[in-house]
Amino acid sequence: MFDSRHIRTFHAVVASGSYSAAARVLGYTQPAITQQMKALERAVGTPLFTRVGRKMQLTEAGESLSRHAETILGNLSAAEAQLRAYARLRTGRVRLCGFPSANVTLVPEALSGLAKDHPGVQVELLEGEPPESLRRLERGECDITLAFTYPGLHEEIPEEVTEVRLLEDQLTVLLPTGHPLARRRAVHLADLAEERWIAGCPRCRANLLHECAELGFVPDIRFATDDNLVVQSLVGQGLGVAMMPALVLPSLSLNRVCGRALQPAARRHIAAYVYRDHLRIPATAVVLDALKRVAANRVGC
Repeated sequence: MFDSRHIRTFHAVVASGSYSAAARVLGYTQPAITQQMKALERAVGTPLFTRVGRKMQLTEAGESLSRHAETILGNLSAAEAQLRAYARLRTGRVRLCGFPSANVTLVPEALSGLAKDHPGVQVELLEGEPPESLRRLERGECDITLAFTYPGLHEEIPEEVTEVRLLEDQLTVLLPTGHPLARRRAVHLADLAEERWIAGCPRCRANLLHECAELGFVPDIRFATDDNLVVQSLVGQGLGVAMMPALVLPSLSLNRVCGRALQPAARRHIAAYVYRDHLRIPATAVVLDALKRVAANRVGC
């Protein structure tokens, strides 16, 4: 309804007492001030000033607008300052949804660098396994989501969502430290055909079944959990072996479990997903850049 320029001019007229005085303060011509006030009166639908002799006097509507004008202009100034801060990356909030192994490794390292370079950018960290993490992005619950896929699995994403490949993560086998195969640098998956298995999330379990089927056996899955600490504990107690991404290996309790490369080699693909329009938001862009820098330093990228 109101043009903010007209509100500023109105406030200057009220403060200075006349159109001519407001023109001097604002650096406008008096006719320009007159035209702006006429436009404002047309917008509100009623006169804001009357003349009493040579003096200008506010109408009741003018008095009401005058009481609000300072607050309106103060809020506009605050909004302008905040938007400048967003544009200059002094502030901003980004909701990042990651899967557990990324939230333990990639994300903390990326956020550490971000905190040094852009301390005003706040990241709200969420957690979810794919494909649910991608659904959260589609529902608007996060701004960036991290997800992984396995060879042969195509991720269904909306046309307006951009996939940013981060790295390829080597798959390993997690064994108790006393396991006979733990002495090897690499373990052939077929050598584990008689083992009890601990499976991960549904997507990881499906990949385990596929990899084993390629070698002609069905794994004896005794437990299933997407909690990497629980997997470690179960393996450490000798209750089974597990297929584990190399991304998790630095967080292992190595006195109880060990990770060994799998043969034949297998990998999962890790990517970030973001709506294309969000790439133009500075805070979202710098979080994505931080993730890409950390991923580039990982083996297998």
